[in-house]
Amino acid sequence: MSAGTLDPRGVRFTAAITSAILALGLITASWRVMAAQMVLFGLCAFLGMRLNPWGFVYRQAVQPRLAPIDQAEREEPAPVRFSQGIGFAFALVATIGYAAGWTTLGLVANALALVAALLNAVFGYCLGCQLYLVLRRLAPAGASAPDPR
Repeated sequence: MSAGTLDPRGVRFTAAITSAILALGLITASWRVMAAQMVLFGLCAFLGMRLNPWGFVYRQAVQPRLAPIDQAEREEPAPVRFSQGIGFAFALVATIGYAAGWTTLGLVANALALVAALLNAVFGYCLGCQLYLVLRRLAPAGASAPDPR
């Protein structure tokens, strides 16, 4: 594992806050809430995980109070960034749905993103990460992985 690996506890912490934001979006059917979450997903997916404000909170306020974890327990960022890209797509659809008055579309996209975030927050199961691994296995031999930056 490289030095740029992620603490899985931080990923779950971020997923918990993301779940709360997505739940707020679901309750309010607000395109503004979903647009804000879409920007957060986009920052992580397209510019880098270090730009996640909840990750910053975790690194500054939570992680120093926890026991260090072994390097082998850390996660590569590429699958997590891929999952953030999927979250971005669902948040985009929800934002458009809510803003255009297609509330059902917004609710469905919002709810699906919420389920995925809750699975990660509560059980540590990242659907997007699993999809990333499946797609990597299906890639033709010798194909290079997409650059996660």
